[in-house]
Amino acid sequence: MITREPEYIPVPATAMGRLGQLVLLTLRNSGRAVLMSLRSFRILPAVLSPRRRPEFMRQCFVTGIRSLGVITVVALFTGMILALQTGLELRRFGQQAHIGTAVTVVMLREMGPFMTGLIIAASVGSAIAAQLGTMTVSEEVAALEVMSIDPHSFLVLPRLVALAVMMPVLTVYSNLVGILGGAVVGATQLGVSFAAYFDNATMYAANKDLYVGLFKALLFGIIIATVACHQGFATTGGAVGVGRSTRKTVIVSFLLILVLGYFVTRLFYS
Repeated sequence: MITREPEYIPVPATAMGRLGQLVLLTLRNSGRAVLMSLRSFRILPAVLSPRRRPEFMRQCFVTGIRSLGVITVVALFTGMILALQTGLELRRFGQQAHIGTAVTVVMLREMGPFMTGLIIAASVGSAIAAQLGTMTVSEEVAALEVMSIDPHSFLVLPRLVALAVMMPVLTVYSNLVGILGGAVVGATQLGVSFAAYFDNATMYAANKDLYVGLFKALLFGIIIATVACHQGFATTGGAVGVGRSTRKTVIVSFLLILVLGYFVTRLFYS
C-alpha cells in the first residue's frame, strides 16, 4: 500500500516545535523511502519476468543511452579542466608529466561517479518523480492497487534496478571520456605526449580507485531511484505538487550524493 502525505500539517507556534516537526518528518520520510527500497529488493527476481522485462529494458535505455550526450560533454570538460588546472601548477615545478596520474585518480575515485550521479539525478531522477507524481495525483497508482497490481513491482522495481545497473556503466564511460579529455589538454597545451600521459595514468592508479568509484556509482543509483520514487508517490496538490516533488528529488539527491560520497571515501581511504 502506497502511503501519501496529508494535505495539511499544522505548524507549531514555537521555533523549537517547528524544528522538532521538521526532524520527525525527515525521519518518517527517510524510513518510508528505505522500506520502499527494501521491499523492491525483496521482489528483485520479478524484474526478469516476461511482464517486467520490457519496462526494465526501457528504463535502462532512458537512463543509459539518452544520457550519453550530456555525460560525454560534462565528462570531457571535467577531465580537461582537471588536467589544465593541475598541469599549470605542476609545470611550475617541471612535473607536468604527472597530470595523467592526477586526472585518472580523481576521475576514478570522485569526479566520475560524482558528476554522473548529479547528471542522472537532474535528468532521470526528476523525470521519474514527475512521472510517478502525475500518476499519483491523477489516481493512476490507486487504480493499480484496486486492480491488485503491486505499484512497487510494477513501477519502482524496474526503475530502481535500471539505475543500479546503468550507473556503474555510465561511470566507466565518464571515466574514460574524462581521462581522454585530460590527455588532449596535456598534448595540446602542456607539452605532455599521449604516451607519457597514459604511462603515468596506468602506473599509479590502483584497482581500488576503480572499485571504490563503481561502488559509489551503484550507491548513487539506488539513492536517486529511491528518492525519486518516494517523492513521486508522496505527491499531493495537483500540478503544483508535481513540480514540488521534482524539485525535492533533485535537491535531496544532490545532498545525499555529496554527503555519502564523502563518507564512502573516508571509509575506504582513512
